[in-house]
Amino acid sequence: MKLLVAEDEPALSEALVDILEFHRYQVDAVYNGPDALDYIHAGQYDGIILDIMMPGKSGLEVLSQIRGEGNGTPVLLLTAKAEIEDRIQGLDAGADDYLPKPFATGELIARVRAMLRRRQEYHPDVHAYGDLFLDSGSSELRCGDKKVVLPKLEYQMMEVLMLNHGIYLSSEDLLEKVWGYDTEADIGSVWVYISYLRKRLAGIGSSVKITAKRNIGYTLSE
Repeated sequence: MKLLVAEDEPALSEALVDILEFHRYQVDAVYNGPDALDYIHAGQYDGIILDIMMPGKSGLEVLSQIRGEGNGTPVLLLTAKAEIEDRIQGLDAGADDYLPKPFATGELIARVRAMLRRRQEYHPDVHAYGDLFLDSGSSELRCGDKKVVLPKLEYQMMEVLMLNHGIYLSSEDLLEKVWGYDTEADIGSVWVYISYLRKRLAGIGSSVKITAKRNIGYTLSE
């Protein structure tokens, strides 16, 4: 599971990253609102932890913007404020949960786990791009009246590519997102599965292609 932590206090941010990584989460850390938005737009996260009081844009502003863009990634808000008005404002803006500082490590992890369990509420059953449809329930990749059921790793890679269409992902990015950060697989596995998916796309007659840029990565294009 991959998380984004946006917290402007360096010591607390470092502690959060250490705690979450100890519990086997993969974590990116940023320290202000604009960077949080950049990372959210560029990456794929299972959950987001936002401090309400951040420079550039507040956590509430970041939350309101991504919800307005249709991003349903679960969000846990952190704040030093405990007033009921702040809690209501955060929940009304689309937060999934609210944790006032200071907090115990156990409570943080419990809230993160609960937030991630609710993640499925926001995931569409079908991803779409161009003439392609990817069904998360059946693992079917469809184009018109042609379809194919993808094995697990092919499905996961296609899902990552569809969710990040227009963004070039390096082989290292794909290896991490599909196989996990602690995998023993190597870059060669990515190349093999890219080849598999190209054959799948050709087989169902899709106009969507997997485009490669040397030393940059792969993306979907029409």
